[in-house]
Amino acid sequence: MISLLFIFLFLKPKIGSYFFTMFTRLTLKILKMKKSLLIATIAILGFSAVQSQELRMGAKGGVNFASIGGDDTEDMNARTSFHIGGLVEIPINEKFAIQPELLYSSQGAKEEYSEIAWGGGKIQYDTKLKLDYINIPIMAKYYVIDGLSLEAGPQFGILVSAKTEIEVTQMGEGNTQSFEDDVNDSYKNLDIGFGLGAGYRLNNGIFFSARYIIGISDVTEDVEYDLGNGLISVYTSKQHNNVFQLSAGYSF
Repeated sequence: MISLLFIFLFLKPKIGSYFFTMFTRLTLKILKMKKSLLIATIAILGFSAVQSQELRMGAKGGVNFASIGGDDTEDMNARTSFHIGGLVEIPINEKFAIQPELLYSSQGAKEEYSEIAWGGGKIQYDTKLKLDYINIPIMAKYYVIDGLSLEAGPQFGILVSAKTEIEVTQMGEGNTQSFEDDVNDSYKNLDIGFGLGAGYRLNNGIFFSARYIIGISDVTEDVEYDLGNGLISVYTSKQHNNVFQLSAGYSF
């Protein structure tokens, strides 16, 4: 985070704009799906290169408190992780602005449970669901007073990675085993949410913000089980992402 602030403090706006453009192109190479969404982001960031003297560009990062809501999530707890990326603030007038962002965000949930093993021992299971996204929030901002803003708008997320990590501990003996599984096929590539938040920007360009994003799209795929003899059972579970973010950054 400190290194990002250093870059944006001392480099010229044209170089900052180049950073945004190159980061977006790299994302497009990595992710071959949902290209229209990324192309739209490139168009916005390209516009910033032409009008950089009128816009604010910056970098931000912070902590995620992520959870999963919906079916079969009663035993799931929040997972603490991170987000990092860049932003462009496009002023409409003195009170209103539009702020598109390009963020790498690690989300998901965690679950802990235990059971009595054969022979009377206790086994503890710690499971983490790690859902990593390239998120594109597009926030409409309203400045209540100088520096203090309220924001709201949609967020579009592209799934980069979906994994589960499981730690199995045999209580009393301290014997722990870890497992990791790729579950990309169980989750959809596109996530849509809506964010509400607030922020405060100091005169020196450093800002702080808080935002809550509630998922409005189902992120899970239907799971098929082969029962044999040509019979297929389909399990449907509708779940969505929820994320509370605390961020700090610098814009100029």
